[in-house]
Amino acid sequence: MAEAAILRVRHCRADIFCRRPPARCPACGRPLRGAGLPAAPLRLPSPFRHGHRQPRAFLLRPTAGTFLGGYDGKSDLHVGITNSHGVVYNYNEEGIHRAETGWEQCISIPLVQPDMFGLLQEWDKLLEEFSVGEAWLPHRYEEHDYNCYTYALAFINSVLAAQGKQQMSKSEFTEKFVIPQTKKVSKYITLHQELTANEFYVVPLPDQEKRC
Repeated sequence: MAEAAILRVRHCRADIFCRRPPARCPACGRPLRGAGLPAAPLRLPSPFRHGHRQPRAFLLRPTAGTFLGGYDGKSDLHVGITNSHGVVYNYNEEGIHRAETGWEQCISIPLVQPDMFGLLQEWDKLLEEFSVGEAWLPHRYEEHDYNCYTYALAFINSVLAAQGKQQMSKSEFTEKFVIPQTKKVSKYITLHQELTANEFYVVPLPDQEKRC
């Protein structure tokens, strides 16, 4: 099912979020046609990606359900690494999985730049060889201390080490790459929830932006 668009219209010194562009401002009732460029509907970019279309990426999704399907912001997240074909390698109490479905609504963090030609060619081999190691047998799994994040970060660090680059701690990787994405997701989920319950969601603009 396609994700419903979220639109933003700026009028009455406020951001007005909606699913369909209104003919009149819900705050003042005046027509929006001819109200200037700020009043033109702008579609907000979705922070989510179809994980199986994101090659060589670090993915996050809720362990159960989807981000827009009841996620409360506190439930556990599951992470994985894609190969060049969008197969998601992930680790849980059953061991390593190679998923071709189930990651259709994710946060995606690309791991390989287009100019890294050698790594582009070797990625699938490195990921497969890393994943068949004894370190990722089912009995080693531990929910809080040896889990899907442990696996994904260990693979990323193995690649960094092979390139002679400094490895990253969980806190470093989370702060640099994950938190900026989850902040965007949190705001988007709030808008989605508000527009599920109401036709409009009105947010007053900060004083420095009240120019329209």
